[in-house]
Amino acid sequence: MKYEIRQLAAVRVAYLRYKGPFGPALGEFWQEAFTPWQKAMGLVNKVTYGVALDDPASTAAADCRYDACVEVSAEYPVREPARAAELAGGSYAVTSFHGTAAQIGAAWGAFFGQLQAEGKQPAGPCFERYGADYAMDPATGAFSAELCIPL
Repeated sequence: MKYEIRQLAAVRVAYLRYKGPFGPALGEFWQEAFTPWQKAMGLVNKVTYGVALDDPASTAAADCRYDACVEVSAEYPVREPARAAELAGGSYAVTSFHGTAAQIGAAWGAFFGQLQAEGKQPAGPCFERYGADYAMDPATGAFSAELCIPL
C-alpha cells in the first residue's frame, strides 16, 4: 500500500456522534442522520471527516464511537445536537482509498498492519477525509477518501 507522511493542520469541526458496531451501520448513520443535519445547517460542499475513536478489535462493538464531522470556521456557532471539536494537526500517514463501504474496513486493516510492520505506531484517533466534492457512485456505491493515521 502506498502512503505518504504529511503535516496536516489542525481543523475545527462540528460533529454528530455514532455509537455502535462499525460497518454498514456507519453508512446508514451518514445517510440518515449526518447528511440531513449537514444540509439543514447549510454546511454542504465542505470537507468532512469520519473519526474512529475506538479500535473495534479491542472495544465491544456496542461501545465503539465514531464522529461524523464537517469543517467549520472558528466563528461558526455549533448548536445541539452537534458538538464542536478540533482534529489535531501534526504528522500523519495518509493513503488514498477508492471503493465501497464494504471494502473500507479491510483497507484500514491493511494500512494499520503495514505501518505496524514498519515500526510506526498510531499517536491518536485516525480518520477518513472526504473532499468537498465528495460523491458516491449510485450504481456501484464506490467513493474516494483519504485514510489518515497520526504518527
